Amino acid sequence: MPTTPTSASILVVDDEPDLRTLYELTLLREGYRVETAGSVQEAREQLQGKRFDVMISDMRLPDGTGMELLLQLREQNRTERCIVMTAYGSAENAVNALRAGAFDYLTKPVDLRQFRQVVASAIQGIGAVPTPGISPNTASDADGCNPAQGDSALQALVGSSAAMQSVKQRVAKVAKGMAPVLVHGESGTGKELVARALHACSQRSDGPLIAVNCGAIPENLLEAEFFGARKGSYTGATQDRPGYFQAAQGGTLFLDEIGDLPLAMQAKLLRAIQERKIRPLGSTQEESVDVRIVSATHRDLAAQVQTGQFRQDLFYRLNVIEITLPALRERREDLPELCNALLHKLAHESGLHTPELDTISLTQIAQLELPGNVRELENVLHRAIALGDEGPLRLPEPSSSGDSSSLPQALSPAASPETGTALPAALPQDLQAWLDEQERSILVQALQDNGFNRTATAARLGISLRQIRYRIERLGIDLPSEGNKHHGDHS
Repeated sequence: MPTTPTSASILVVDDEPDLRTLYELTLLREGYRVETAGSVQEAREQLQGKRFDVMISDMRLPDGTGMELLLQLREQNRTERCIVMTAYGSAENAVNALRAGAFDYLTKPVDLRQFRQVVASAIQGIGAVPTPGISPNTASDADGCNPAQGDSALQALVGSSAAMQSVKQRVAKVAKGMAPVLVHGESGTGKELVARALHACSQRSDGPLIAVNCGAIPENLLEAEFFGARKGSYTGATQDRPGYFQAAQGGTLFLDEIGDLPLAMQAKLLRAIQERKIRPLGSTQEESVDVRIVSATHRDLAAQVQTGQFRQDLFYRLNVIEITLPALRERREDLPELCNALLHKLAHESGLHTPELDTISLTQIAQLELPGNVRELENVLHRAIALGDEGPLRLPEPSSSGDSSSLPQALSPAASPETGTALPAALPQDLQAWLDEQERSILVQALQDNGFNRTATAARLGISLRQIRYRIERLGIDLPSEGNKHHGDHS
């Protein structure tokens, strides 16, 4: 039977009697059962005699450290969730404790409101049955999350390869705590899916998941977007508005492409993460926030630290736990499973039939290099569904006179620098976006040359009228009104 707040037992370890009493009274008022200890030895005696739901320990004790108690619990495979208290500015101690398995940390002097929030978060879901194959201290889908929601999120990480199994196991293992997670992987590998799985498998699954693309926000709006703004704080601020931190209260804040944040904003983000407090733009008061940080990047942040583009202290704080997603080329055995999952998803979204995958279609797909990873594979399959006929899936072969743009030549196994599309001066960071832009430019030019007559343009490019309609819609090409188009377009 899951533990309730009124039945939860907590061990508080601190060598300062006044603080120990303050923590004890605060917890007793919340309805918890509380025991205290003033040293490592006293704590060990308490732990030897009984089990607790949560242990809260100062890092510095007269006869040792809170880290020793934490490691002892881990070695004995005990289920107590550990919260450590560190001195202000001791970021390294907090990070080391989180890496060693601490549920969360608090910075001294402790803010009592934050203290209550962290303890409540640690208590939530304790007492459920552990996940098979995962130790009680690392169980995730039993630690307060919705099992169906967690299972669904893990299933979204499609693939049975050893590399993907390792990713899923790591997600399940680290989801339960508050330790920041940095997800690293090439573009298109599914970093947001990992963030969603971490959230769904955590005790915060009932709270919000707020996903933020750090590279898509103008620099002058970053502070207001992250921390909120008060009415009148800037031109156009006609009312108070919350930021991402407030929106993610009690849940998870996913910071995608964290490497794109400018240095000035990195400093402000670091303080918000360390202090768990933010100050909205135009406000004189700080607000406590309770969010878990999951960040992601395709960049080498360690290299950016060396070049001064990324703050070392922020990197250290974000990279407490790292999950690395393999590129598609490193798990080619997952292609059949991925294709089936993507085809069902795309067919459901578009209302079209789900084509069969046979030996020929799988052979075609296996020959593609797919440097854009799963995102690029999804785009290839989307085109094949939209442009294909009944029967097994077929990828249109590129040719000079046929359907040359239904499968970009750069994706063909026969493509080469001599025969393929001209490469840009610098390799694009998002291959699919670059290919779409090339296709769009060609279509716009061809439409202009043929007076925006879609039938004539399709004939000129060697594709069907259905195919050119699909491309115009997909690429968002605006056509002149009927009155301005040349006569003769019977499409």
